[in-house]
Amino acid sequence: MDTAYTSEWTRKAREIGPAFADRAGEFDSKGQFVDQNFGELKHAGFFAAGVPKELGGGGASHAEICDMLRELARHCGSTALALSMHQHLVAAAVYRHLHGQPAEALLRAVASKNLVLVSTGAGDWVQSTGQVERVEGGYRVTARKIFGSGSPKGDMMITSAPWDDPSQGPVVLHFPVPFASEGVSLGSDWDTLGMRGTGSQSIYLNNVFVPDDKISLKRPRQGWHPVWSVVLTVAIPIYMAPYVGIAEAARDLALEQSRKRAAEPHTFITVGEMDNALMATRLAWRAAIENAANYDFKPELERANTALVCKTLLTQSALLTVNKAMELAGGAGFYRQLGLERLFRDIQAAPYHPLPEKKQQLFSGRVTLGMDPVQS
Repeated sequence: MDTAYTSEWTRKAREIGPAFADRAGEFDSKGQFVDQNFGELKHAGFFAAGVPKELGGGGASHAEICDMLRELARHCGSTALALSMHQHLVAAAVYRHLHGQPAEALLRAVASKNLVLVSTGAGDWVQSTGQVERVEGGYRVTARKIFGSGSPKGDMMITSAPWDDPSQGPVVLHFPVPFASEGVSLGSDWDTLGMRGTGSQSIYLNNVFVPDDKISLKRPRQGWHPVWSVVLTVAIPIYMAPYVGIAEAARDLALEQSRKRAAEPHTFITVGEMDNALMATRLAWRAAIENAANYDFKPELERANTALVCKTLLTQSALLTVNKAMELAGGAGFYRQLGLERLFRDIQAAPYHPLPEKKQQLFSGRVTLGMDPVQS
């Protein structure tokens, strides 16, 4: 499917994708990180695709990054999702850079050193997790950070931890941590229903030293902060793009399978239901992309809320699309050899990204009624 967002990066993803598709089943069955795919993506410059050209990157727009990930997911959902976690961190840095905030050094490093960034925000959310001790020249951090997608090949994690500041009270510190830092280790706990190749195991920080000059943000632990309005607005269309690609791939597989047998009256209805659901998926995703306005927006709460609503609507319709694809394929869809079963398992991960449906509805309801969306 060509969209208004298609660029050279989508075309590159289409070219490199078939090799990923050939390996997707093996990575999934072994629960093994898609390391070979990450290596090929690095070689082809995908990790710097979203960095502005003047900083040494590929210059892809926000929408073009989203579409690139959608296309990759049609071939291997785990690869696309793991890459999306890097890309949404780059996108947040691009926003800061374009709005006069310090991010140039990080973006130049991503482009020149081909760095892989790893996010821990999904498990941390607003209040963050871990223990922090103030020491001379910085802080010592001990924490377990879950859902560290891409961590087996990660160079730098972008993370946070809560601290009781003696003068300001409970705050959250935001900072980068190189994976080569003393005290950083990876768990072996990523054994899951779907997205088994993302390498999303826990990351352990054991008394890791974070210098004062690496603290990028100190904010109150309670209540909403504008940084989250930026992060959610740019991140949601990116990390949900793989699920659009998975839904599209499931639809295509199911149609191909259905054509191998005589059509029955209910077949036409199921196809119609599936295509309706896929259209709803695409519309919600496009609305989220347009909401991000290629980084040209103010960090407003209502914009973050719109992104979260789009995420819930996209999730609902993407799940329905793949469910209808399974129904259309019939018994053949139950066999792992077809590949539809893997897509069915991978799409189940969509609800767990921030925010899950009930939490989004609570958040949005509070916003509509003029309250802080984060309960103290």
